[in-house]
Amino acid sequence: MRAIGFIEFGGPDKIQVVDVPEPHAGPGEVRIRVYAAAVNPSDIALRAGHFGPPRDRPPYMPGMDAAGEISEVGEGAPWQVGDKVMALVLPMGPNGGTYADQIVVPAESVVRIPEGAGFFAASTLPMNGLTAKLTLDHLDLSPGQTIAVTGAAGIYGGYVVQLAKAAGLRVLADASAADEQLVATWAPT
Repeated sequence: MRAIGFIEFGGPDKIQVVDVPEPHAGPGEVRIRVYAAAVNPSDIALRAGHFGPPRDRPPYMPGMDAAGEISEVGEGAPWQVGDKVMALVLPMGPNGGTYADQIVVPAESVVRIPEGAGFFAASTLPMNGLTAKLTLDHLDLSPGQTIAVTGAAGIYGGYVVQLAKAAGLRVLADASAADEQLVATWAPT
C-alpha cells in the first residue's frame, strides 16, 4: 500500500512515497480509505525530528487529520463500510499517521462528516476545529464580549472566527488585504 512518509528526519526533501503493509481493522477499530489528509505544523515538526522517533521503526508517516470512507469494520465497531467519516489520528501509534491510502483507527476516533462538507474541508476539521473549540472553552467568554483573532484567514483562525460568531461573540479578525473577502464571509457584521 502507498503512503507518504520519511525514513530519516530533515526537511521537505525527506518526504517520499513509501510502500507499507495494508492495515486491517481489529476489534473496535475501522479502516478508512483516505481521500484527504490535512497538513499541520505538527506534521512538519514530526518530520524535522522535534518529537523523536514516532514509533519503533521507519518509515514514519505524519498526519493527524483525515477524511474518507470506511472500508473495513472490526468486530464491535459501530460503523458500516461506505460511511463517510473524518478521524483524528496520533502518528505516534503503531500504524503511523494519516498520509496513507488506508488507515486503521479506534472507532471512537471517528465521526461522520458534517452534512454538505466535502472530504477536503472535513480533513481540516478534527485537529484545527477541536483546538479552536478548546481555545474558546478555555477563554470562557460570554455572548457580547469581544475576541481578537490574528491570522483569521488560516485554518485554525478561521475556525476560531466561525465558532466565536456562533457563540455570540464580537469578533475582530486580522488578515492580509488579499484575505479580507475570505475572512468577511466567515465573520459577517
